[in-house]
Amino acid sequence: MKLIFIHGAGNTGLVWHYQTVYFDYADAISLPGHPKGEPCHSIEGYTDWLHKYVVDKGCSEPVLIGHSMGGAVAQMYALKYPGELKAIVLIGTGARLRVRPDFLNLLESGVNASSEWARSVIEPFYERVAAEVKEKVINKALEVGVAVQLNDFRCCDKFDIMDRVDQIVAPTLVICGSEDEMTPVKYSRYLADRIAGARLVIIEGGSHFVFMERPEKVNQAIEDFLRSL
Repeated sequence: MKLIFIHGAGNTGLVWHYQTVYFDYADAISLPGHPKGEPCHSIEGYTDWLHKYVVDKGCSEPVLIGHSMGGAVAQMYALKYPGELKAIVLIGTGARLRVRPDFLNLLESGVNASSEWARSVIEPFYERVAAEVKEKVINKALEVGVAVQLNDFRCCDKFDIMDRVDQIVAPTLVICGSEDEMTPVKYSRYLADRIAGARLVIIEGGSHFVFMERPEKVNQAIEDFLRSL
């Protein structure tokens, strides 16, 4: 069973450090433009890129595990290619991912700003992550750059499948942190309520990057789900 981990906006596969150590048969991809190549300009564009990646790798019925924007990609993949998936795991995501206009404006104003400015914006999101992993993830996100961050959050802002999410037929696990403010628990409950047979796991004390903050609990939830397939 092949696991493919999909990162969120402006990040890289490096965010899945704890998962790729635990699941040593997994791929943690870096989407185009993160930092190599050109980014896609829609969730559907990233989905089609991922589909080509899966086909080129010869992966048969992979399990897609996506965080935030990566969760949007996993959902879109399940809608576009329903017969080509084993299952999906959705972490800290939603069927709609609206982004606060003031945050988009902040990123837009900082496209040409210094790396110190970019760090000041990015770093607070990772305050609960262990220092040795946090620094590596932040440095890689700085390499990706603010322009790609802005692009990705615009992709998220346009994403809305609230009226289609009940068409997902792949076995689904939904995970969220109880203190996630970017994609609150109600987003995960919506997914779990509307995807037939979906499981919901809420990790107490976790925030948006729950899989880095509480890796043991998240990995165990994923492993239990995989055993049930």
